[in-house]
Parts: sequence; C-alpha cells; structure tokens
Amino acid sequence: MSKKLAIIASKGTLDWAYPPFILGSTAASLGYEVTIFFTFYGLQLLKKDLSHIRVSPLANPAMPMPVPMPVLIQALPGMEAMATMMMKDMIKKKGVASLEELRSLCRELGVRFIACQMTVELFGMDPQTEFIDGLEFGGAATFFEFAGDADITLFI
Repeated sequence: MSKKLAIIASKGTLDWAYPPFILGSTAASLGYEVTIFFTFYGLQLLKKDLSHIRVSPLANPAMPMPVPMPVLIQALPGMEAMATMMMKDMIKKKGVASLEELRSLCRELGVRFIACQMTVELFGMDPQTEFIDGLEFGGAATFFEFAGDADITLFI
C-alpha cells in the first residue's frame, strides 16, 4: 500500500506555483499517491496558458533583489513586471524546470488534479475553455475523500 500526499494549492503567483508541482512530482516519483486540490487563486495554475503568472515583490521581504529596495519603490508601477522578469530569468539561468514542465511531469506521474468547483463558479471561469484537459472538478468533500486517508497533507 503506497503512502498518500494531499496538497491544497491556494496561491496563483509564480513563487507559490512551484511548491505544489515540485512536491507533488517528487512524491509521485517516490511512489506516493498524490492529489492536489486547486482552490481560489491556485486555479490559475490549471489554466492552459501560464504566461500570466507573476511574482510580486510587494509584501515579500524575503524576495532577493539585486539592490535593496524600500517597500514604497516596490509598489511603483512596473515593479511586478520587473520582478517577474527577474525571477523567470533566474529560473532559466539556473536550469530550473518551467511551471509547464513541472505540471506536465505531475500529470505523467499520475498526480490527480482537482479543481474546486465552487471557486470555478464563484469566479465565473469556463471549465471547457480556460483549463487544461484531464482535470477533475469537485468540492471540498471530493478532496476529503482522499485527504482523510493521506499520510501527509500540505496547505500551500
């Protein structure tokens, strides 16, 4: 009987997009049965196009910047785009897999993706056109069917 990992992905920014896919693919490659429940802003990670995923330097004091920047400067227009460009450049230079690659790897390894039906409806998203294929749409009860028996549950 394999171990089970349940992950709740609730964030949709670049820096919060990596953990569920890295942890999910790693656990699946180690033989875990993995389910990721995507809710609220985490649903952004299931969209067909991930080019809109950004990172914000605002209220993120641990984000490494080439030059120390006061919070006021981080709030200026264009800073989010600059921070996103810098992060994507660093990811590429260091040879870290892209979000698309990690998401595909999860799918290849059999990681189950559940999109929160309530949140899809709340935000008026179109399940037929906005999201990648092969998703399961369900609510918290669907997730708890799996998470109730999980060895590890993470909220990201």
